[in-house]
Amino acid sequence: MDSARPRAWQNDGNGMAYVRCALRIVPLLCIVVLLDACKTGTASPAPPPPPEVSVITVAPERVALSSEWIATLDGYVNAQIRPQVTGYLLKRNYEEGAVVRKGQVLFEIDRRPFESVLAQTRAQLGEAEAQLGKTERDLQRDRPLAEQRAIAQSQLDNDVQANLAAQATVRSATAAVENAQLNVGFTRVTSLLDGVAAIATAQIGDLVGPTTLLTTVSQIDPIKAYFPLSEQEYLQMAGRINSRIAKAPWAGAAALTLVLANGSVYPRTGSFLAADREIDAKTGTIRISATFPNPDRTLRPGQYGRVHAETRVRTDAVLVPQRAVTELQGSFQLRVVGSDNKVSTKTVKVGDRVGSRWIVEEGLQPGARVIVEGAATRDGTVVNATPFTPSAEAR
Repeated sequence: MDSARPRAWQNDGNGMAYVRCALRIVPLLCIVVLLDACKTGTASPAPPPPPEVSVITVAPERVALSSEWIATLDGYVNAQIRPQVTGYLLKRNYEEGAVVRKGQVLFEIDRRPFESVLAQTRAQLGEAEAQLGKTERDLQRDRPLAEQRAIAQSQLDNDVQANLAAQATVRSATAAVENAQLNVGFTRVTSLLDGVAAIATAQIGDLVGPTTLLTTVSQIDPIKAYFPLSEQEYLQMAGRINSRIAKAPWAGAAALTLVLANGSVYPRTGSFLAADREIDAKTGTIRISATFPNPDRTLRPGQYGRVHAETRVRTDAVLVPQRAVTELQGSFQLRVVGSDNKVSTKTVKVGDRVGSRWIVEEGLQPGARVIVEGAATRDGTVVNATPFTPSAEAR
């Protein structure tokens, strides 16, 4: 009978050891089962919320596009003051850098040599007039005698020719007197126009002449501003420049604004004056002149500034903040949020800049939501989009 029992029930030393081992394993298996049951009953953690991004919804806008050029100021008229006679400079009669009037005496040259010449020419004129009187009396005396054949006809002819020569001598002497009077007057060098006189370049006691620059007088109210216009810009407004109908060659006839070297904006606006006759072959630009009122003489020739003008108007411009645009190897990209709140990257073509915003020419449709701020996310990431609110400084 014992041989028929299973081996596990045989009452030997090995069988008892097997039973004891099984009794130890069973509690351990129960503990493992209970731990698994506890883990299964615990709830799984919630997924993280989608990242926050700030977006703007783009819409077509009407914007005025402006251009800027570097300008050089110059006097409306610049008169170089030079003497018309040669002599020693005796006096300067104006305050350097001050306003002078047309006809005001600026310098005086020693006039004594010219007064001496004037006296000499007047004496020569008196001598010529005396000779003319003699020939006239001779002609009056000899003409009746010649008619009566009391004297030869040749005598009368000589009298006529002598009288004509005396008349010519008088005219020549008169011209010499007038010229001498002019030279005496030229010793007082006057201003040719109203304006601001520069610092004198000649000193008292210098020997000056017609080639000597004494000073320069500039009319600075209004004052001119010269700036270069590219050939492409010129071609856009060539029709209006040449027609001379519009007050300004750019669209809307907008006035010019001048920004000075210290960054301040000149309070008075300027206007278009003229375009030069040719395009510079070296720079590919044409010179434009404009005028600015300058009653308080703040602007002076030689100053530099920046001229602004609203050159054209866009009625359907799509604009995005500059901070939303990323430049990568010459291309520009934007991140947009689709209707499913997923992020995607778009390559766009940008145009002019308006303040702190870019005009997007291609690649972006009105109504798109463009990410301005937020965490960097990959394409396809679901985000929580909130409207972007610019700071007060940005506005």
